[in-house]
Amino acid sequence: MKHSARALATRDQPRDGERGRPGVTAHLPYWIVLAGVAAGLATVRGGNQAVRGGTLVIAGSLLAGALARLVLPEGRAGMLASRRRLLDVAALATLGIGLLVAGLIAKVPGS
Repeated sequence: MKHSARALATRDQPRDGERGRPGVTAHLPYWIVLAGVAAGLATVRGGNQAVRGGTLVIAGSLLAGALARLVLPEGRAGMLASRRRLLDVAALATLGIGLLVAGLIAKVPGS
């Protein structure tokens, strides 16, 4: 079945009552995860005693991102949705669990 160029050009345009691009709230989960990672990195920078806490904050942010990507519909996931849902969730959860384990078993120097 062939499609005309006009049909292909109008297929992705918003219909009446639809917005052409996602609103600010669609990107909110991404910004929350990004803020959590930034807070964790800022905590890690605090010194040797803060490495464990910062790592756990980053791990929690990534796991929250995985959960948000899993439960939110495509239009509400914003920039968390870069690939298929399962692949996004698997990547975020793997990184989050890896950092969680590393944060829990890491030896803090000087304690």
